[in-house]
Amino acid sequence: MLNILVLHGPNLNLLGKREPGVYGSTTLNEIDKLLGQEAQALQVKVSIQQSNHEGVLVDAIHAMLGQHQGLLINAGAYTHTSVAIRDAIAAVNLPAVEVHLSNIYRREEFRHHSFIAPVAIGQISGFGWESYRLGLRALVNYLNKN
Repeated sequence: MLNILVLHGPNLNLLGKREPGVYGSTTLNEIDKLLGQEAQALQVKVSIQQSNHEGVLVDAIHAMLGQHQGLLINAGAYTHTSVAIRDAIAAVNLPAVEVHLSNIYRREEFRHHSFIAPVAIGQISGFGWESYRLGLRALVNYLNKN
């Protein structure tokens, strides 16, 4: 059975309260529950983790080796700043899909650049919590084909 690591980056623990006009009213716990249901339907296992700390996210990516076959990541603001997370994804060399709740290309200019996109197999943004569902489906489909 495929095992997918899902990583939520900084401030995502505040979903539902944090700027609902941008990020929606769905909480992180609700997203995790929906991902669990989607994983069951896809017959895969998901391991889900959230951290506001860059090093914790890097360590989780390193720990994927031998345990997980793919990564679904919303690195939050670290998307635009973290060479360390980018390098960790490149180092483990496992398929990753980058997701965002909002369309980062319709927002502030500094959000238009992703350090993660060049080391990901794809990116989905702008569909609220559905970005996670679509990202998980795309990642599982990719893994099943390869």
